[in-house]
Formats: sequence, C-alpha cells, structure tokens
Amino acid sequence: MSVAQLLVARGLSKSYRRTTSAFDSGKTMDEGRFVAVDQVGLTVSQGETLAVVGESGCGKTTLARMLLCLIEPDSGEILFEGRNLLKLGGEELRAARREMQMIFQDPFASLNPRMRVGEIVEEPLAIHERELSKAQRGEKCVEILRRVGLGADALRKYPHEFSGGQRQRIGIARALILKPKLVVADEPVSALDVSVGAQVLLLLQELQRELGLTYIFISHSLPVVAQIATRIAVMRAGRIVELGAAEQVLKTPANSYTRELIAAVPEVVAAL
Repeated sequence: MSVAQLLVARGLSKSYRRTTSAFDSGKTMDEGRFVAVDQVGLTVSQGETLAVVGESGCGKTTLARMLLCLIEPDSGEILFEGRNLLKLGGEELRAARREMQMIFQDPFASLNPRMRVGEIVEEPLAIHERELSKAQRGEKCVEILRRVGLGADALRKYPHEFSGGQRQRIGIARALILKPKLVVADEPVSALDVSVGAQVLLLLQELQRELGLTYIFISHSLPVVAQIATRIAVMRAGRIVELGAAEQVLKTPANSYTRELIAAVPEVVAAL
C-alpha cells in the first residue's frame, strides 16, 4: 500500500528586490531582483522526514516559510492534503495552519522573553481551540512539557531561566501542542552544543514515532541530516539539484555539488 502524499509543492518561486546603498547620494539604487527560490517542486509523504540541505543563502528557509504560508510565493502552488493552500482564506486557512507548525532555529530569539513558559506553550491553543477552558489548556501544557522533558514547574518560569537545549524543548512543545500533521524544523539544533543537539534530535525522532509526525527538516549540516532524514533534497542557488532516499544521496550522489558537500565531511558516509 502506497504512503499518502501529505504535501505537494509545484513550481514555487520567490524573488526579492536587490538594493544597494549609494553612500555618496544617500539614496537607494535598484539593482534588479534576487531569486531566492526558483521553480522548486517536491512532495512530502505522511510519516517521513524530508531534509532540505544546502549552504547558507541557498533558499532553504525561504522555501520552508512558503510551504507554511508564512510568506507568499511569486508563483506556484502548495497542496496540503489535496487542498491548494494559496486559494484558501479565513477559517479554511486557519484550520489548515493548525495542522502545520514550525520549530525555529534560534531558541533564544523565538521565545518571547516577557511571557511565562505556560503562556508561550498555551498560545496556539488560545488561538485555535478557543472552546477549551483555562484549566484544560493548562493540563495540555503540562502534558506536552513533560513529554519533551520538562516538568510542570516550568509553566511559571521565563525563558531566560532555561538553558539553550531546554528552550528548544519549549519551542518543540509549543509546535506540538496542537498535534499537527506536518512540522517544519528550521535548523533546530544549529544554535546548540553538539551533545545537546544530539539529545534534541533523539527527542524529535521519538515524538515522530509516537505521534505519527511528518517532518521537513531544514539544515546545512550533513551529519545532522544523515541521522534523521529518510529523504534528502539538496538545494543550491534557489533550486533543488538532487532529491532522493537519504542513503542513496549520501552514498552515491548523482550531482557534483552534492559530492562536494559530502567530500567536505567524509565521516558522514563512513558512518552509514
């Protein structure tokens, strides 16, 4: 039995105006447009982890934000469970967005320092499950915080009272409290120490098995990708230059750019 496609993207493109400052005149000069994502297409099946890998500036994060409708593409379409997200509005789009959540790169910047952890984790419930009472929302917060390795005492604390790894666990709890079907993780361990990052990766894998999650995992690190991905899409200059099963891409890459990336970290292949 084939695995159902959860998300399908076709022909996604996004460009930005390229500007430079003319210091002598104090004006801004239009230098044309910078293409961040160029005609990208991909599919994501239920339960898999698709890793999008490439150097900084290749368009990975722009692609991720388009897939979640956080920014609008210049062209293309995004189908989530068969619905074109770019044609939804109002309640339909809000309902679709609760099924798609994001774990951000920087656990220091992604949490509001003025909010207690309970308020941060509970916020998605206040937006999407308004019928719940305050007590019910609190119970759900405690449940998910415990699942990511934090106790109920975290509810009344502020983000600055936690380590980087703990803050990322708070971010994971916030993303998962709505029990989404798709989670986009944008470099979720790049700001953490290697040992702490490894613990967070193991947690993400455990949660995927328990909750039936589907991941799009954005990363520039092949060792990280090798640990978690089932499929890999390699991006370069806004385009996907290689896409395939993780083992195939890492062991027998077809694209010269992919081979260059792997050659820079030869221990990746040795570990497979």
